Amino acid sequence: METITINTRSREEALDITRQVQDAVSKSGISCGVVVVCVAHTTAGITINENADPDVTSDIMSALAGLVPRTGSWSHVEGNSDAHVKSAMVGQSVTVPIEGGRLQLGTWQAIYFCEFDGPRQRRAMVQMLSSG
Repeated sequence: METITINTRSREEALDITRQVQDAVSKSGISCGVVVVCVAHTTAGITINENADPDVTSDIMSALAGLVPRTGSWSHVEGNSDAHVKSAMVGQSVTVPIEGGRLQLGTWQAIYFCEFDGPRQRRAMVQMLSSG
């Protein structure tokens, strides 16, 4: 297992971590299998989406902000209730097939770390599982 350190720069942002995940897969020497990328935080998430147009991730973050506003009648008193809800909506992990030592993502796909309560130093665990 590898751990990727991610330094976020703003309260909410989506950061492409595909290269770091591919680097971990390459370092593992696994040719065929799957990789699981898991976020170890309750106010962050991980997803796969388009990497060709930055407006896509901007739209996703904007839609989440509209669906789950920062202010509201939250019971949790730390001031980051919206971040917990957004994290639950986006999810904590993704699984990607590995073939020939390469991530098998679609042409326009990338793996995104989604920050909802930054800026912070974060971690994502990358676990490779070989199928042969």
